[in-house]
Amino acid sequence: MPIPPVLVRPVREHIKEFVTAEDGRLFRAPQGGHLLSKEYGEAWKIARLAVLTQSEAASPLADVPCSMRHAGVSLWLESGVSPAEVARRAGHSIAVLFRFYAKAIHRNQQRSNDQIERALKAAERA
Repeated sequence: MPIPPVLVRPVREHIKEFVTAEDGRLFRAPQGGHLLSKEYGEAWKIARLAVLTQSEAASPLADVPCSMRHAGVSLWLESGVSPAEVARRAGHSIAVLFRFYAKAIHRNQQRSNDQIERALKAAERA
């Protein structure tokens, strides 16, 4: 999943400090191999506690790593990025995007209505 430009610098700094695994992976197990699910989950718990407040950590906020993916896709949709582009970036089909992110798409309904109304008014003036 692509990251926005604002996150590229911190990732590059991380790579400069910790380097990548020989096969290019950004994250690896302590002995250098692939992270096991258990290790990944443990690292995620530690990271959450390091950056969230106590009340946030006690909540379901970013409780599992895929929450970040869901938040990113929802942000793109709610920011007005076209569903086709969001699906492409997320590696989803449009059908999957609509099935799992219908709420985020629905919240854009008023913005879409406003855009259509502006376009129709502009066409009337032309």
